[in-house]
Amino acid sequence: MLILGIIIGPHGLDLISKSIMEISPDLRVIALIIILLRAGFGINLESLRKVGMTAVKMSCIPDITEGFAVMLAAHYLLGLPLVEAGILGFVIAAVSPAVIVPQMLSFIERRMGTAKGIPTIILTGASVDDVVSITLFSVFLGIYQGQQVNLLVEAIGVPLSILIGIVSGLAMGLSLVYLFRRFSIRNSEKTLIILGAAILLKNAGDIISAYIPVAALIGVMVVGLVILERMPDTGMQLSKKFNKVWIFAEILLFVLVGGQVDIRLIIQLGFAGLAVIVLGLAARSIGVLMSLKGSDLNLGEKIFCVAAYIPKATVQAAVGAIPLAAGVAAGETILAMAVLAIIFTAPLGAMATRVAGEKFLTVDEDYERP
Repeated sequence: MLILGIIIGPHGLDLISKSIMEISPDLRVIALIIILLRAGFGINLESLRKVGMTAVKMSCIPDITEGFAVMLAAHYLLGLPLVEAGILGFVIAAVSPAVIVPQMLSFIERRMGTAKGIPTIILTGASVDDVVSITLFSVFLGIYQGQQVNLLVEAIGVPLSILIGIVSGLAMGLSLVYLFRRFSIRNSEKTLIILGAAILLKNAGDIISAYIPVAALIGVMVVGLVILERMPDTGMQLSKKFNKVWIFAEILLFVLVGGQVDIRLIIQLGFAGLAVIVLGLAARSIGVLMSLKGSDLNLGEKIFCVAAYIPKATVQAAVGAIPLAAGVAAGETILAMAVLAIIFTAPLGAMATRVAGEKFLTVDEDYERP
């Protein structure tokens, strides 16, 4: 789908309507919201409690190790000043829920790795990982623009934004549960209501974030989790509905992400650009292994977690062009690196995750899907 988007996009055969490309960011956000709702409906709360601390470590340690490794590599290999290299580091560092979540839900459906909550670790860790990456990206961009950046405030802002996101998702989820219990509504209509409420939550979060940090996308995932916990039977039926919606949203998301990719931008980077990304992935892999230290995962399961944290797509497509628009001197290089990261890691990560999952994850015969 990514390759198709590249071929038929505006930088290729230019077969996608310009009006579609103009609203592409909004369509990609809707597709991402569908992914996170599916993630919420796929998480077992008991499994989440069991892997809580491991998931917390997986949400920040790999991202930080990769971001700073890319920063140093880009400084020495691409000749970028450290601050601009830092901007690049945390554009590249974020993993892609769009690639990861559907695969983890597939493993949950097949009860693979669920005995140790492995898909749940990846689902929750990857969702928070993006918040950490975008926050640090904003810090480096602010430093470049000469803004007064208070690192303590920014550090406090990450857990605060996650907490507010969880609380807002909890409030929205409980409101929807009350609505569904109070009135007789068909499941198809419930699906549309949930999707509309999640879009509203995301947009409200974006507005409020100008004053208070809000991780609205985490709140979206919590909405699905709350409905599933309070209304298990309805939650199961709604999960199936969102699986069907995803068939269309998946095509929309990845073709439009591919449509953003300009192959010509990456030619100038050559092997140096690829080396920066590979070094970043090596650092992320070390971060994953550090995060899993002390867990009950065996070597094969840890290798699976490393593979699952490779793919990049959505965040890079969303923020890759921001530095260029903001007047950062290395803006074109940062955009080209974001493009290269998508092309190199999304297919590689997706295939590696699938192969490693089939090889290393065992089926849990006693697991009951939420």
